[in-house]
Amino acid sequence: MTTEAADTADLLTRARESLERYLEVHVDDDGALTFSHADVPCVVQATRLAEGLTMLSLTCVVAWDLPADPALSAAVAERAGQGLFGTLGTVHTDRGIDLTLRYAFPAQGMDLAPLGTLLMLVVSTASQVRSDLLGTEAGEPGAETGH
Repeated sequence: MTTEAADTADLLTRARESLERYLEVHVDDDGALTFSHADVPCVVQATRLAEGLTMLSLTCVVAWDLPADPALSAAVAERAGQGLFGTLGTVHTDRGIDLTLRYAFPAQGMDLAPLGTLLMLVVSTASQVRSDLLGTEAGEPGAETGH
């Protein structure tokens, strides 16, 4: 029987190794993985729900501090209904609306190549949603601020 800490540390190591094929990945003090893809910051965390069931959770911040705009809300709702890898959601803050894409899945025992492919599908989706909804490409003015 392995411990929860060992299960989550092993899975995060495997996730880091799979992502490093594509991106520069940083390991935070708490073990979470952070990286950016086309100006979209992302974090990967691991949680063991039960023996043999350890989940990876990927959160990408697609945009932040967006104005509360009915047209944007409609576009987000339409995009969310298109069967993305992940759940597109909005969070209302004092500064506006933040848009996130979240995806959680059981990843224990996955080989590195399929794990990296699945993670990159979600990350690429977040970057594409950012581009589609905001009309910006990586490196364009405003791409780094969410505006």
